[in-house]
Amino acid sequence: MPYSIKDISEVISVDAVIADPSSVIDHLLIDSRRLVFPATTLFFALKSSRRNGGTFIDELYKAGVKSFVVSKSFDHSKFSGANFLFVEDPLRALQQLAAFHRAQFQIPVIGITGSNGKTIVKEWLYQLLSEDYNIVRSPKSYNSQIGVPLSVWQMSESNTLAIFEAGISEPGEMEFLEKVIQPTIGILTNVGAAHSAGFSSKEEKVREKLKLFKNAYTIVSNNQDEVINSVIASKAKDKLFIWGDGDADLKITHVEKKQVESYIAAEHHGKSISISIPFTDNASVENAITCWSVLLYLQLGDEVISKRMQQLQSVEMRLQLKKAINNCTLINDSYSNDLSSLRMALDFLHQQAGNQSTTIILSDLGETSSSDEQYHKVLQALVQHKVDKFIGIGPRLVALQSLFKSEIAGSFFYNSVEAFTNHFVNIRFRDEVILLKGARSFEFEQINLLFEQKVHQTVLEVNLAAMAHNLKEYQRYVQPDTKVMAMVKAFSYGSGSAEVASLLQFHKVDYLAVAYADEGVELRKSGIQMPIMVMNPENITFQWLVEYNLEPEMYSFTILKAFNDYLETEGLQQFPIHIKIDTGMHRLGFEADDIDEVAGLLKRNPRLVVKSVFSHLVASESAEHDHFTEHQVALFLHACDKIKSSIGYSFIRHISNSAAIFRHPQFQFEMVRLGIGMYGVDSSAANVLSLQPVATLRSTIAQIRKVLKGETVGYSRKGLVNRDSLIATIRIGYADGFNRKLGDGVGHVFIKGRMAPVVGSICMDMTMIDVTNIEGVAEGDVVEIFGANLRVEQVAKWCETIPYEIMTSVSQRVKREYYEE
Repeated sequence: MPYSIKDISEVISVDAVIADPSSVIDHLLIDSRRLVFPATTLFFALKSSRRNGGTFIDELYKAGVKSFVVSKSFDHSKFSGANFLFVEDPLRALQQLAAFHRAQFQIPVIGITGSNGKTIVKEWLYQLLSEDYNIVRSPKSYNSQIGVPLSVWQMSESNTLAIFEAGISEPGEMEFLEKVIQPTIGILTNVGAAHSAGFSSKEEKVREKLKLFKNAYTIVSNNQDEVINSVIASKAKDKLFIWGDGDADLKITHVEKKQVESYIAAEHHGKSISISIPFTDNASVENAITCWSVLLYLQLGDEVISKRMQQLQSVEMRLQLKKAINNCTLINDSYSNDLSSLRMALDFLHQQAGNQSTTIILSDLGETSSSDEQYHKVLQALVQHKVDKFIGIGPRLVALQSLFKSEIAGSFFYNSVEAFTNHFVNIRFRDEVILLKGARSFEFEQINLLFEQKVHQTVLEVNLAAMAHNLKEYQRYVQPDTKVMAMVKAFSYGSGSAEVASLLQFHKVDYLAVAYADEGVELRKSGIQMPIMVMNPENITFQWLVEYNLEPEMYSFTILKAFNDYLETEGLQQFPIHIKIDTGMHRLGFEADDIDEVAGLLKRNPRLVVKSVFSHLVASESAEHDHFTEHQVALFLHACDKIKSSIGYSFIRHISNSAAIFRHPQFQFEMVRLGIGMYGVDSSAANVLSLQPVATLRSTIAQIRKVLKGETVGYSRKGLVNRDSLIATIRIGYADGFNRKLGDGVGHVFIKGRMAPVVGSICMDMTMIDVTNIEGVAEGDVVEIFGANLRVEQVAKWCETIPYEIMTSVSQRVKREYYEE
């Protein structure tokens, strides 16, 4: 629903300079990287501890944006012809505008809050209700003070139901979100430990969350939590729909978990009813019952509910990224297809593609009443993102193919998935990034299989969204003017350099660091343009450093003089270098006694420009060694002062690593280096940060056999069996990076949520595990070596550093799959 800039001004602004009163606004923007429709975009210049949106206005103005919401102090004088709305706080103005927009609609609106399960419940409700309603919902987990108003802005006249998440981290936040969402139906999933730091008690947190439902007609919750029960009891009973035990509206009488599904029986209005869901974990059972309660409140029939519950799909298949045939990369988002999720998927495609060509395979929109105007918007988005090849599948796209062919030369159209698969061999896919975006009814899983590389079944999954989350967690502790260098050496700790670097470049990290020049070359070839420091340059790679604009670390006189001689031979001037000082690590770097000579050499050679001087803290994670950390910093600063005095100009200083970022904020200086912490490993074990595991290493069971007491398993007869046992062989070995030291019962893997010990020696391609005490194990079952689903305390039982030690050694023959969850 477009608004004129004058209408918006009357809603939110204290003062305004409107150069073009006829300007119509259809899109709200807070991130300059996501600009798609400049002419109809209103940019909100939000401020955070690290970014000031006002600094991006010049860039956006040149790109065609002419409408901006800014703070009162912003100088707009050089932006002729642009509209400026001046407000006290651009964030509150964004919320105020979204609240005004929400008030224009009289449809049911479901608001979801809770510590866990919000996104799953929202997505499952979308799956369960999309046949009955035209649904608008929060993209991904857009549940913050910024994400909620952007979600609500998507509401249009065609929608008949809205589903929005709301998340909070401190008191006072929910009242703003309530005004924006204005839910008619409320869902409280649960209240746990997540984001509790800002609250004095669990009761205070529950009361804050319930503020979302101030004007809701009903609230769906459960009676499994005493604190929630006591707080929610103050609500009128006719406003509550409670599931659980006792006198609940939906009384759960029986839950039976089978091998691949759960059966749930209940009573509702004196009637016995039941559902089955294709999940067995406790969280999925609770989330499904919450959805069941909503469906009953909306008066869907029991048969309809039962059928749809059996068809629930995992939400984890969103935005998976993996290697495909012919050196292609495939982004699989074949879960839903609407305009909002399409735009997000195109952003991810653009982020990952770099210099590679891009292809999108798209089905008809999944919305129940998609107009031609919406398909015009699809085309605009494709053109804006410079998609090279377009494949449309479905009768609506076939009917509109002339429209798409007029803008995208490489366009192909098919009435069905079957028609496309029949012609698949005739279409050339090579060296490109392919986005697979389809509504669930089209079953794009068939297309996904066509692109699968034929590799063995051991996979390292990398959650790029978790990595972005971890980056932001550390940035909360980084001072606003301090730069961040991200360590992507050693194939990004095993995670995949190009994919990780693309993510970091998108999130505007300032520097990357790699171990060797060839890693930097690969990043440049993948379209990474940001500065890259090479930590271990070699004489034979000097040409690559120059050709690919890589900045070498200088750690000894040998390498410094050799590189200087190379630059002199090539006639090159002012090449950027980084000086490494050894303050106690005793690995690489100039000693304190070398600094005078280093400074003199740099002063005499204008071919070398010092971009940074740095050192490496030995034990920044340990309070026991804080005195030594301070000693290292003192040596480092003394060396920096000497070098600066000699060369006569400033440079970046950095000594803080992941742990030092929050343990020693006074030592952040001009830049910090973020390494293993970005991958979800907290080396300090301080639990200050809410880090998320980035990688999950999975394999499968190849065979299961009975082994009798007294027999042995594996080489050298080391695996002596002391009782009749059930032994499973899994498809991973030391050639995949599963260290041989973890054999003979030292290591464990996880299957069906339980630990299974390694039996005997680890082989090159296979490992044997004891599954005697685990029920229902079958050949082909998935086994996790480490991953996001494993609790830290489980891992710590046998190897505290397993994520670090195994992740960094996973071999290149193991397939990597990337996704955003």
